[in-house]
Amino acid sequence: MMVKQIAFQGEPGAFSHAAAHALFPKGEPVPCTTFEDTISAVQQGKADYGVVPVENSLYGRITDIYHLLPESGLFITGEHFLRIEMNLLGIKGATLKDVKSVQSLSVALGQCRKFIRKHRLKTINGVDTAGSAREIAERGDKSVAAIASRYAAEVYGLDILAEGIEDAAHNTTRFLVISKAPETPKAGKKVKTTFVFRVRNVPAALYKAMGGFATNGVNMTKLESYMLDGSFTATQFYADIEGHPDDRSVQLAFEELQFFTDHFHVLGVYPAGKA
Repeated sequence: MMVKQIAFQGEPGAFSHAAAHALFPKGEPVPCTTFEDTISAVQQGKADYGVVPVENSLYGRITDIYHLLPESGLFITGEHFLRIEMNLLGIKGATLKDVKSVQSLSVALGQCRKFIRKHRLKTINGVDTAGSAREIAERGDKSVAAIASRYAAEVYGLDILAEGIEDAAHNTTRFLVISKAPETPKAGKKVKTTFVFRVRNVPAALYKAMGGFATNGVNMTKLESYMLDGSFTATQFYADIEGHPDDRSVQLAFEELQFFTDHFHVLGVYPAGKA
């Protein structure tokens, strides 16, 4: 049986790597520098699947994915909700008392302000969480620690000196699985459908386009808008609904939606993850 190649953005040990491992525990990881590289790896067949973050409970949507995915020609085949737990990682034999400085991505440092202030640690901005963990392992200095995932500790052979040090306990990132071919589950199961659309330039077009979901009892869990090519008049909408395109209620809602749109495209139908 061929081992699946799984692309993700970041260095080994990144939270995206942890999500990829949770989804494909026997997969071969393919680290990529950027989101564009991650998508390209799947497009070119260098990876069977890609795992990309689409939104975070603290910071909202990952804007790049909303722009890149609809134009990629790829399909969403799954989702995964990863609890983002920040940990203080040090070299083998180090203790919390040894640590004087902490390095990580600026966002991660910002999420652990209370812990950092309590222990009077000096902060060092790193490129990312996993890269910081790697640098700490290479440096071999007990006085410098990293803030990163538990998975990064495993990858780089570091000790977890303190776990769950983030300020907000609800920090969760939603990841999407993408591939070159759709893997549509059968109707009747708990699934989500993701699609993009642009409404026609007529009064109340968006209101009327959404009406079909309400009248047919289809739950829309996400509706995001974003500009196209920097234009203030060209807006595309990205939406998630609960349901399968083969469900009669969804069929009716889509029929009504398309009457008021000049572009409509389904990005994927996939099993709903557990939030």
